[in-house]
Amino acid sequence: MTKKTAASNVNPMGLSRRTLLGAAAAVTGALAARDARAAAPAAAAPGAFELEEATVAELRAGLESGKHTARGLTEAYLARIRALDRTGDLPLCSVIELNPDALTLADALDAERKAKGARGPLHGIPVLIKDNIATADKMQTTAGSLALVGAVPSRDAFIVERLRAAGAVLLGKTNLSEWANFRSTHSTSGWSGRGGLCRNPYALDRTPSGSSSGSGAATAASFCAVSVGTETDGSIVSPASACSLVGLKPTVGLVSRAGIIPISSTQDTAGPMTRTVADAAALLSVLAGEDPRDAATAAGKGRAHPDYTKFLDPKGLAGARIGVPRERFFGYHPATDAIVERALEVMKAQGAVLVDPVTLPNVAKLDEPELEVMLYEFKAGLEAWLAQLGEGAPVRTLADLIAFNEKNREREMPYFGQELLLQAQKKGPLTDVAYKKALAACRRYSRAEGLDAVMNKHKLDALVAPTQAPAGPIDLVLGDHWLGSSSTPAAVSGYPTITMPAGDVYGLPVGVSFIGRAWSEPVLLKLAFAYEQASHARRKPTFLRSVDLRGA
Repeated sequence: MTKKTAASNVNPMGLSRRTLLGAAAAVTGALAARDARAAAPAAAAPGAFELEEATVAELRAGLESGKHTARGLTEAYLARIRALDRTGDLPLCSVIELNPDALTLADALDAERKAKGARGPLHGIPVLIKDNIATADKMQTTAGSLALVGAVPSRDAFIVERLRAAGAVLLGKTNLSEWANFRSTHSTSGWSGRGGLCRNPYALDRTPSGSSSGSGAATAASFCAVSVGTETDGSIVSPASACSLVGLKPTVGLVSRAGIIPISSTQDTAGPMTRTVADAAALLSVLAGEDPRDAATAAGKGRAHPDYTKFLDPKGLAGARIGVPRERFFGYHPATDAIVERALEVMKAQGAVLVDPVTLPNVAKLDEPELEVMLYEFKAGLEAWLAQLGEGAPVRTLADLIAFNEKNREREMPYFGQELLLQAQKKGPLTDVAYKKALAACRRYSRAEGLDAVMNKHKLDALVAPTQAPAGPIDLVLGDHWLGSSSTPAAVSGYPTITMPAGDVYGLPVGVSFIGRAWSEPVLLKLAFAYEQASHARRKPTFLRSVDLRGA
């Protein structure tokens, strides 16, 4: 669920590994790509596809009119996945497993529609979900790890229950960064022992980013109508930005985490990954809701809306006060800055009031306590999750997992290790003073002396910043290269953020993010929809082998 475990890269000087290595690695990778494969053709040239870029509203209208059936949609998406996902010498590898019951589910939903009408807003709509979200069916739930193959959850995750109740067809599960990228300080995003290496459909030698890499790549490639990702710090918004998607990380507590393999009880959440803001609103309407299995949702009681699409307003930017926190969130990549400057001009033209600049205090103080909190909470949460698995589960404790990885090093650790698992294993219970101190620091610096402070001072509706730089080259030797991002304040505070396409650099997508107060999803969706309708920045992927850098 981490884009790249930010605090795992902390060095004694307080500078992150991605900051120290980012600029040099980006230049080296760009030159190598230009020399080796500039302007190369698509590795798996996709043919015409009737459902390419189709929205939930369009598919729903087709189902209601009789143009489509749930079976027809499911067959079409399955065929596209089989034709494109694992073919060629640079396969996308975005889908880790197809649901063997997908067509049976679709047939049943078609019969139900004919007999009774639609059961919910996603009736017959094919959806992909990340492979750390439990399903009590024939599919696996492994977080990409071979250690959990064969382990059977006792019931569906709460959000899976919600999807089924809404009539969605569970098409399959997406690949991810193994253990949601909480395993190594030198990991390569998108790689898992079970699923292999996921790639970016805009340039197949580039990272899909984040731990929800498969959800991002698959949705961008029109392998599904919409998908569900999960985030602890950046793992929805980062792959969404890298794959020209809308990614919404909700307020922690709006969407239940019950049945989702955990990292952090204070930061984890699931959320929509879609091609449009309207689709994100439609999917959030299904996912959000109180759940007695997740105590965090009690804080969101009465805050979930049954239909978030009602907040979509093409004039939603008019009069909105939006702060621009330039320090730390701009300046790490000139081309990214230029795209976001154009986005700011669009917002101003739509009537937004930009408070530029504003300072988001204490951001630099978040990395160290965030890592401490995640290490403690990962050990506690994972062992609780493993304990509820059925008999015969291969691992029961974090120590078991570490031992499994060592025993299966050739399959599980061919490129990077498990340093974070080893660090987490050394932590004690959540009653430890060190944990409580770190959590208090996270809450203080991210909320009262962070987002709340700046938004109250300037009476802001949201902050806006680049989501991150364009996707870097895949590097299985050194691991990920990051220049900068804006995910951490919302992640640590547990507040919502939404990213949407803003443009591209040599064909590589760049996103812009709105960050809001707790429970401000309606505001963020309104702002994002208005920007989307004014900018029309999304473009579909072309599956190039590499970026065309001849103009560089």
